[in-house]
Amino acid sequence: MTKFFERRRVGLLLGCAFALCATEARAAPDGGDQATPAAAATPAAAPATAPAPATITDASLGTSVIGRFFNYQAAEWGKAASPLAVDPNAPPARRADWAPAPATSPPYPFTEYSYGGTTLLGVNRANSVDSPLMVAIGDTGLGKALTAAHIQAYGWVDIGGNLSTSTVRQGNQPAAYAFAPNTVLLDQAVLYVERTPDTVQDDHVDWGFRVSGIYGSDYRYTASRGFLVDRGLFQRNKANGYDMPMIYGEVFFPKVAQGLMVRFGRYIALPDIEAQLAPNNYMYSHSITYTYDNYTNNGIQLTLAATKNLFLQLGVSMGSDTAFWNADQKLTNYAYGQTFSYTNATGGTSTTTDTLFPGPTFKRDPGSTPSITACVRYQNMSANDNLYLCADAINAGNWGYNNLQWFGGTYYHKFSDTTHIAFESYTLYQKKVVNVDAGSPGAAIFAAGGTPFSPQFYPFNGPSGAQCADPTAVSCTAHVFTMLTYLNWEPDPLNNLSLRAEYYNDEEGQRTGTKTRYYEIGFGWQHWFSPQIEVRPEVSYYRSIDAAAFNINLATGDASQAKNHQLMASGDVIIHF
Repeated sequence: MTKFFERRRVGLLLGCAFALCATEARAAPDGGDQATPAAAATPAAAPATAPAPATITDASLGTSVIGRFFNYQAAEWGKAASPLAVDPNAPPARRADWAPAPATSPPYPFTEYSYGGTTLLGVNRANSVDSPLMVAIGDTGLGKALTAAHIQAYGWVDIGGNLSTSTVRQGNQPAAYAFAPNTVLLDQAVLYVERTPDTVQDDHVDWGFRVSGIYGSDYRYTASRGFLVDRGLFQRNKANGYDMPMIYGEVFFPKVAQGLMVRFGRYIALPDIEAQLAPNNYMYSHSITYTYDNYTNNGIQLTLAATKNLFLQLGVSMGSDTAFWNADQKLTNYAYGQTFSYTNATGGTSTTTDTLFPGPTFKRDPGSTPSITACVRYQNMSANDNLYLCADAINAGNWGYNNLQWFGGTYYHKFSDTTHIAFESYTLYQKKVVNVDAGSPGAAIFAAGGTPFSPQFYPFNGPSGAQCADPTAVSCTAHVFTMLTYLNWEPDPLNNLSLRAEYYNDEEGQRTGTKTRYYEIGFGWQHWFSPQIEVRPEVSYYRSIDAAAFNINLATGDASQAKNHQLMASGDVIIHF
């Protein structure tokens, strides 16, 4: 799937956040899942790691809501944790017999090795996100009501930019998320409203939910066919757009083995080192491995802590990145009943009919079908080693919007308290992907509107076809194999250095649009000025081995300036609220 960008001005979610701040003014103290920013000390629960000594009192923050917001941001400056005192009578933030937290945040983007589809088991207390917004409204009527219900509202704004040896529009692709060369953009403004289940306790059933909103250029990386983004992304190719990548509920049953979580709704796809949400990544840009992966699922996901070391997951979804209702919706096959001529691979003239989708209509998304996700996670008691294996959204595997048949996993190894490595590898495929090589009958069918992903339905950002080994084939199975690693070192509690290296083989070119192997190496620095403000400068070098894949204008198809290499310096700033 290709993604495009043009700049646009925005302040939507910041406006929402500060409108919430202006509700009432009083003074009082208030103060996961792989898609949750760093958790820190709040009076509701003791942190997983020792907090910094208290250096301020709640009264010193003042009585104005807006003043408290900025005073709290200032009080955290230069610190790695909240400066407010933690309630000494608060219950522990993780089960006593659980493995220790492998990392701290800051400087890493997580405290637990990444796994998806659930709020973190055994280590999550409600009201545990360090949020200046929640501190600011803590003594207002709204703030008290939210706190009493264990509901938090928080988020961040992420702005990034890059300098690149590529120059044409969208020419950095398939590198992402900084895919528009030599520009500055609003990547994402995000707001969460959530209640997280208490997974440390073991005496009662608990529940939670999350409603998320994202605005910015990154909406294309959470896109689900048929849900919110269709007109803006596929029909108009808008610079910035809005999506809601997570809308789910959860119920936690603590007495089933070591705990069972049931999640239902729309949620981030389970595997991967990286995530779409900016704070959950070591570096600003993303690997090709993650960029062309699937993004979200709609369904129900069960996560069982069989033991404190072994977690098992089983879920049913309607494929990947596709709305439930696509299963019943049909599109007109514009190639139905036609016999048309085309120039074949030898330069002669041939005729074809639509043998790939022979009926008068076809499903809006053939990938919208019941699918199974199954994962197993094992972590040893030292938390030095963690293995997470998944088969993600598996079904018949026919070509869909993002109907990837994904098999792979991640592995983390901790060398010391300051150094660890993260490794990911997967293989994926889709069947019956139309052959778009020039001179193939599939290319003629595709151009005539004979597939659900033809340009008649996707003027922009549609899924790519395949470049099949057999030039006479109408379709073929498209495969990918990839390996990705991050080596990470923490020199101090506010800094992390990451070395990223990857190999990506797009065997039929279906994911990136170019049939080639890729190598990439990047070096990034994650610096936190406080738990709320971080910057991530980096430099990356990309190489496509078998064909020129960079500096292509994907909006027009112009490859006249295509290159097989790219050097890019980029970075972003994330401001949490």
